Amino acid sequence: MPLTKSRLSFGYLYDFRNPPQWRRPWADLYAETLEFIRWSESAGFEGAWVPEHHGAEDGYVPAPLPVLAAIAARTSRIRLGSAIALAPLYHPVRFAEECAILDILSNGRLEMAVAVGYRRREAQAYGIDFSTRGRRTDEFLEIIRRLWAGESFSYEGRHFSLKGASITPTPPRGHIPLYIGGFTDKAIERAAKFGDGYFGNEEICDLYAEKLRARGKDPAAARIRIQSLFMVIARDPERAMHELAPYYHHVNNTYGQWLAEDRASTGFADSALAPMTLETFKASGILRILTPSQAIDALNGMLAKAPVEHVMMMRPPGLPVAKMIEYADLFAKDVIPAFQ
Repeated sequence: MPLTKSRLSFGYLYDFRNPPQWRRPWADLYAETLEFIRWSESAGFEGAWVPEHHGAEDGYVPAPLPVLAAIAARTSRIRLGSAIALAPLYHPVRFAEECAILDILSNGRLEMAVAVGYRRREAQAYGIDFSTRGRRTDEFLEIIRRLWAGESFSYEGRHFSLKGASITPTPPRGHIPLYIGGFTDKAIERAAKFGDGYFGNEEICDLYAEKLRARGKDPAAARIRIQSLFMVIARDPERAMHELAPYYHHVNNTYGQWLAEDRASTGFADSALAPMTLETFKASGILRILTPSQAIDALNGMLAKAPVEHVMMMRPPGLPVAKMIEYADLFAKDVIPAFQ
């Protein structure tokens, strides 16, 4: 996939986890994270993204839409959205309505990413047949697109039956940018068919390009957002590894546990994330702590392979906000200017 643009924007993913070993009052955690997001806008970051999982012991955020409303109220320029929302767990009319209101509240800054999800227990808790989540999501995507465009229609599908569906108000832009996430062949096919862009991992970009070509779309015009949740910039990587590894280790182990629940169904048989000891994690290479110059080289190498428009890192659970600002400020001052 050829390089077509050199500008790259950056943001953070906020999962609002509150693990027992670093447990804080929930109101304090949410307040300080929202304040960090406000600061990140002033520092030059351009995205604030909220994911979704359910039933997590550490309180991983289960309701991204109200959090996005709070972010919209505290910011004025930064783009915001889900990354990702679990499409099978939503009714499409309600989702379309709430996103339209969020887009109005944010003055047109909302950009949503959705996917089918990979945890069977989440679907079961909502009374959804896990095996139908792909087909259910396809119907969901068709419906929300039409609603955002201002259509009034009836719909009869396998999973949704609607009569006279419409929403008021509609998004001022007539649409809301929609990214589709995932890692399997079917997920990438869905992204090429329904999405304005792809949200996921760098190694999937070539497959996404193939799917776009198969649909007569130009891969060079693709909109791609990459999650680099385990990338950190530091002047002293060795010291940073000692300081940061426990927080990212928690992230690795929880994702590893979840990915192991339904490997056969989700295509994660070869996932690098798996529960491990802290020392093994430090030596694994999963947490990439780069100097600013190393990060610029790595990001330029990524851009040479795919037209990535945005990279999102993360605020790991438990890390004090003052320490997070220290690392984020270095990124803002030493890395972001190279891609403006």
